[in-house]
Amino acid sequence: MAKGKVVFNEDRCKGCELCTTVCPNKILTLDTKKINKLGYHPATVTNPEECIGCALCARMCPDCVIEVYRE
Repeated sequence: MAKGKVVFNEDRCKGCELCTTVCPNKILTLDTKKINKLGYHPATVTNPEECIGCALCARMCPDCVIEVYRE
């Protein structure tokens, strides 16, 4: 199975959670311990080893803050 790596530009994330709704492995969530420079909780990956590199999260993000790399 393909592996992926998700990279967030956390300072641009507005915490809309759209990426979390489309992740097939449910590994994306908001980081409630962190606040970015816009004042939002940014999205983060909870289990990066489970990412399959589908890039659905990146396509769903309205602010283009997510990049997905396939390994």
